[in-house]
Amino acid sequence: MSLAHGLRPMAGRDPAERHRTSTPLELLFDLTFAVAFGATAEQTAGLLADGRWVPAFGGFAIGVFAVSWAWVNYSWLASAYDNDDVFFRLATLVEMLGVIIIALGVPQLFRSIAAGQHVDNAIMVGGYVVMRVAALALWIRAAVHDPTHRRACLTYALAIAVAQVGWVTLIFLSLPLWPTVIVMLALAAVELAGPLLAERKDGGTPWHPAHIAERYSLLVIVTLGEVILATVLAVSAVIDRSGWSVETILVAFGGTALAFGLWWLYFTVPSERVLVRHRERAYAWSYGHILIFAAIAGVGVGLRTAAAYIDDGASIGATGAILTVALPVLVFQLTLVAIYSVLLRTRDRFHLWIFAAAAVVLALAVVAVAIGASVGTGILIVAASPAIIVVAYETVGHRHEEAVLQSSRL
Repeated sequence: MSLAHGLRPMAGRDPAERHRTSTPLELLFDLTFAVAFGATAEQTAGLLADGRWVPAFGGFAIGVFAVSWAWVNYSWLASAYDNDDVFFRLATLVEMLGVIIIALGVPQLFRSIAAGQHVDNAIMVGGYVVMRVAALALWIRAAVHDPTHRRACLTYALAIAVAQVGWVTLIFLSLPLWPTVIVMLALAAVELAGPLLAERKDGGTPWHPAHIAERYSLLVIVTLGEVILATVLAVSAVIDRSGWSVETILVAFGGTALAFGLWWLYFTVPSERVLVRHRERAYAWSYGHILIFAAIAGVGVGLRTAAAYIDDGASIGATGAILTVALPVLVFQLTLVAIYSVLLRTRDRFHLWIFAAAAVVLALAVVAVAIGASVGTGILIVAASPAIIVVAYETVGHRHEEAVLQSSRL
């Protein structure tokens, strides 16, 4: 077998290929998304520190969806058609450049939303166009080389092209804020519908279930890395300005423990084991992960905001600061239990009670800060929330999960 990377047919990978793992190119590709998530988190935290919840949430939602959806599209394409030839490698480079452009456009997007006049997403859409042009070329090439799945590939290409026309048009319309949001939601619906329609054609594309499960788990880890980085950078800034204190230690330890707890909790869901047998369950699982990525990135935002409050008493206040950490953790946990229930087609009462208890712990963290506890103490209490679920899973919950898997013969 040649070691060179000359042109090869994109005939489709074997969906049952043994020992299929992420490639070094995919890992490099993921690092650009860490940059994009970090840029979005930094801008969001700046608005939240000033108590500007609505523009912060709006900019965060747009930024995270754009970044997450771009990653999702590439990863499914690569799972089915990555032949590692020079064309695929260079197309991936173009996609990476698009992600960097998106990240560079994040500050402009947030400034326009904060001003409340219109959404200036020209640079972000420009980066998105760069990415989608590469994806369009890859899908068309796959359609040419893989006649068995040609209709599915062409459906992907058509959905991308239609949405892309809408995104480019939106740049030149320069609509007010709310009309822009409505148009963006419509275009997002087109984006989300594309894979659902495409995978109904001729049995769908030959994506690899174990590879897809690994790809999503790796982006979860990359995004958690941004949480840890946000913790270190934020606490370092406080230390440089005010020196060491008990509060900075609590934030540093609490943020790291929180990231660790979310990591452990995520990997309690047996995604690969189920997707290998039930490919049709992948779509709700995949779309649910957009909320997972957003929630993890949101935790990084919250930790940055909390550190800003500790440093100079940001106008958001102590209760608001702890809410910015607790709310994304709650979204993460609720989304994860929903994904678990959809994936395994079950509603295990034990898991529901445990997740409810974890939500109560998050509420206690907010109440504790509201009545006078420090934000650092609140973050420690927040970190206890996923820890409770992890302990419950390791002692009892794993037996419930195994029973469900056995009853489904998984």
